Amino acid sequence: MFKHGLYLFTFLPFFTLANSFNQQITAALIERTTHNITYDGSYHSIKYPGGDVPSNIGVCTDVIIRAYRQLGVDLQQRVHEDM
Repeated sequence: MFKHGLYLFTFLPFFTLANSFNQQITAALIERTTHNITYDGSYHSIKYPGGDVPSNIGVCTDVIIRAYRQLGVDLQQRVHEDM
């Protein structure tokens, strides 16, 4: 019994952080639905890192990237560096 309780106690901080992040990213994504964005799949040259197309245009990935940036995570940069 004690052994299983110890495992649960060990992972508790991870679950708390994950739950907090899930709530934050969900709130950021819902907030993105309040913006008036026109779908525009045309090519735009942007700076790196931190570049973005104009805020009134974009595609689905732009919505995700912008939501992560609200949390201080540059997903565009992380994916680029991981490739």
